[in-house]
Amino acid sequence: MGHWVQLFPAEASTVAGQVDALFFFLVAVSGFFAALIFALIAYFAVKYRRRPGNENPPATKTVMTLEVLWTAIPAGLTVVIFFWGARLFFNIYTPPPNALNVAVVAKQWMWKFQHPEGQREIDELHVPVGQPIKLTMISEDVIHDLFVPAFRVKRDVLPGRYSTVWFQATRPGTYHLFCGQYCGTAHSLMTGWVYVMNPVDYERWLSGEGANEPLAVAGGRLFAQLGCATCHVENDTGRCPSLVGLFGKPVKLRTGETVVANEDYIRESILKPEAKIVAGYQPVMPTFKGVVSEEGVLQLIAYIKSLGNEQGGNKP
Repeated sequence: MGHWVQLFPAEASTVAGQVDALFFFLVAVSGFFAALIFALIAYFAVKYRRRPGNENPPATKTVMTLEVLWTAIPAGLTVVIFFWGARLFFNIYTPPPNALNVAVVAKQWMWKFQHPEGQREIDELHVPVGQPIKLTMISEDVIHDLFVPAFRVKRDVLPGRYSTVWFQATRPGTYHLFCGQYCGTAHSLMTGWVYVMNPVDYERWLSGEGANEPLAVAGGRLFAQLGCATCHVENDTGRCPSLVGLFGKPVKLRTGETVVANEDYIRESILKPEAKIVAGYQPVMPTFKGVVSEEGVLQLIAYIKSLGNEQGGNKP
C-alpha cells in the first residue's frame, strides 16, 4: 500500500496546535470569501449581462442592512484575527520562568548550542520532553533564522544583539532544524536536528562522554582569567561596580538614564564599555572586543546571572 503524503509537519510542541488552528482559520476565511466573491461575480455577470433592446441598466437603491453587514462582518473578523494572533505571538515569545536556558551561537554555516550543565553541540540539540526550553541566540556574522517546523517556532538570530524563543516539546522524537534566512552560499546546508528525549535518557545523555564544565563555571573561570575580579569587587569598593545581584536590576548611568541589566546590556558592557557608564564610576574598563568570543560572552553572562543577592549588588 502507498504512503500518505504528509502535508504538514508533526505537531510536537505546546504551541504547534495553536499555530495550526489560527492558520486553518485564516485559510477557511480566505477560502470562503474567495468562493463567495467568485460565485457572485459569475452570477451577476450572467444576470446583468447586456441584452439587445435593454441598453440602460435598471435603477438601483441602497440597502442599508446590506451595507452594514458587509462592513461589520469583515471588520469583526479582522479584530478576531488580530487579537488571536497577538495572544499567540506573546505566548510564543514570552518564555515561562522555569524554562531551561540554552545558549545558541549561529555562524556560517553551523549552529552551536551549549547547555547550562556544560554540554556543547554542533547542529544538534538534545532536550527533555515536557520541559520548556528557552534559546538565547546571537550570530557571529550575518542574520540567520532558527526554524523548527514541528515546533512551529521561527526567530531571526542577529549579529550584535540577543534574541530569544522558547518551546516545549510534547513527544519524543527527532525533528529537523533549519536556517530560515538566506545567509550565504551554504545556506541550504545550515541544518540540524533536535532530539527530544524522555527525562531519564536526557539526564543520562547530560552526564555522558563529552560533558563540559557548566556554563556559569566556565564564565567564572574566564572572569578570573581576564582579571575582571580586580576591579569588580563584591562590596562595591573597586574601580568598577559590583556584579553580585546585578542581573535583571535597574542601573543608573552617568547621563541620568536608567537601564535594566539584561543580556544585551552586559554584552555591550563587555565589548563596548564606554557606551553606558554607571553613575559614580569612571570609564576605566578596557574593551574585550576581539578578545572574547560570542560563546565566551554567553559564559560570562551565565556567570553574572549566577551571582546571588546575598552580598549586595550595583546600586543605582
